Amino acid sequence: MTPTRKRRLIMIGAILVAAAAATTLIVLALQQNMTYLFTPSEILAGKVPDGARFRIGGMVKEGSVERGQSLTVAFVVTDGDGDMRVEYNGILPDLFRDKQSVIATGSMQGNQFLATEVLAKHDETYVPRDVAEAMDKAHRKHNVPAEADKPTP
Repeated sequence: MTPTRKRRLIMIGAILVAAAAATTLIVLALQQNMTYLFTPSEILAGKVPDGARFRIGGMVKEGSVERGQSLTVAFVVTDGDGDMRVEYNGILPDLFRDKQSVIATGSMQGNQFLATEVLAKHDETYVPRDVAEAMDKAHRKHNVPAEADKPTP
């Protein structure tokens, strides 16, 4: 093998090793920053890994909002099959209220969800796809008509 070929081979090998290392680091970083969306019934069924940061989605249960001292708020998120208590310390979105679609980001602390961010629906037609599918499934299970099937007033 000539010295020129040897240098080219070493250079190609170094580039491949660097590309593999960069790809590995990118994949690891993306996995750590990924947050999955779960419904309350999925959380109660134990589908959430221990200590994981994730999102909970559903509807704010009517009459469940409890305002504490300063900015502390506790409320219950439901998907029709399960209820999960959520605690949040911060300013809630303007559209946050009972029977409204909500997504909260955070982690489990004991039997309740400790939220670091709360998002409320932004218009009358918005419900996250995963939450809408889970709620439609729960409605069919309990023989409750879905929102689209209800007559308009």
